[in-house]
Amino acid sequence: MKKGYLDMELLRFTTAGSVDDGKSTLIGRLLYDSKSIFEDQYQAIEETSRRRGDENINLALLTDGLRSEREQGITIDVAYRYFATPKRKFIIADTPGHIQYTRNMVTGASTANVALVLIDARRGVLEQTHRHTFIASLLGIPHIVFCVNKMDLVDYSEERFLEIQDEVEAFSAKLDVHDIRFLPISALKGDNIVTKSANMDWYQGGTLLHLLETIHIGSDYNHIDCRFPVQYVVRPHSDKFHDYRGYAGRIAGGVWKQGDEVVVLPSGFSSKIKSIVTHDGDVEEAFAPMSVSITLENEIDISRGDMLVRPNNQPHVGQDIDIMLCWFNERNLVPNGKYAIKHTTNDARCLIKNIQYKVDINTLHRLEDDKVIGMNDIARVTLRTTKPLFYDRYQRNRITGSVILIDEATNETVGAGMII
Repeated sequence: MKKGYLDMELLRFTTAGSVDDGKSTLIGRLLYDSKSIFEDQYQAIEETSRRRGDENINLALLTDGLRSEREQGITIDVAYRYFATPKRKFIIADTPGHIQYTRNMVTGASTANVALVLIDARRGVLEQTHRHTFIASLLGIPHIVFCVNKMDLVDYSEERFLEIQDEVEAFSAKLDVHDIRFLPISALKGDNIVTKSANMDWYQGGTLLHLLETIHIGSDYNHIDCRFPVQYVVRPHSDKFHDYRGYAGRIAGGVWKQGDEVVVLPSGFSSKIKSIVTHDGDVEEAFAPMSVSITLENEIDISRGDMLVRPNNQPHVGQDIDIMLCWFNERNLVPNGKYAIKHTTNDARCLIKNIQYKVDINTLHRLEDDKVIGMNDIARVTLRTTKPLFYDRYQRNRITGSVILIDEATNETVGAGMII
């Protein structure tokens, strides 16, 4: 049976890089060469490019949707684009390169399987390259692809490409990144994006699209630790499902099967899985990131925010939590301040107990004397929550290892944290 569009594997990727490295042009080229844009969209950007006096058709206009972005020729907000090939579906987050938009990059990259870090072949590795690679490793993105762009401006030199590769490998050795790849490209000319470049016959690897279609992402989710945060208790109150009580949510880790023994946190009561129901009916087993409804053999008092786990594999349970915090808000973080905290489906309140250090994003040095945390800063912070959270280290599970902080007065999301 032919694989349907809905059954296709979904790959999320994000772009990062310094200003004018060609992130938006790369995405425009990928969409255009893979025939994922409509003719009228192409005509519109052709017309805009001509009006602006651009030499070539400016494919960056496909993602820079805000008027201020088009006027300044930069990316400000995260732009999401969707496209599909016969092999996979893709969601692209085009994130800004400017230092004042670090929070936007964190937002766009937090769910990505792959980060494309662009490097201008003429300028080589910059501070921004270090910064974006650090953020990608902090966010636990499993695969990082360094796209050495604008190879046409260095005469497609293999020597220059290898020079940049050596430099990147030297500094990324200090970071927690497992899969690093390198690709020489020209987004403007289309070299090695969708079709193989005739100008770089020295490069033996595949194109960017081929890499995105074939990179293995099945193991990006944690299939070892069973974690199921309960989002909603399903009680249909109908004659047909009179006694039905299911626990709906999105699996955050592990493989779940009928008959498995489970423990409910925080109560500690145990039971066995009676059935696992999906949108398409009952299934024998389910795994992350599927959304399912689970029924149990015993009636246990379970509500939103509780978590189903395995008896012999349980998360950390605690109220004092160390996180790496990226601050999103114009108002600085308040030491000893109180914020609302969201963790999986759990809501609580927390107190900023201690600011340990701030990270200099450009050098990766710890600034232990600087405790002023402003917008776009990244810092290590200890929180005290009003009730226990059931969590894993972020590096082990990106879903159960992340939190967001909310200002209770304004209801704004003010920060995102990765649990250490």
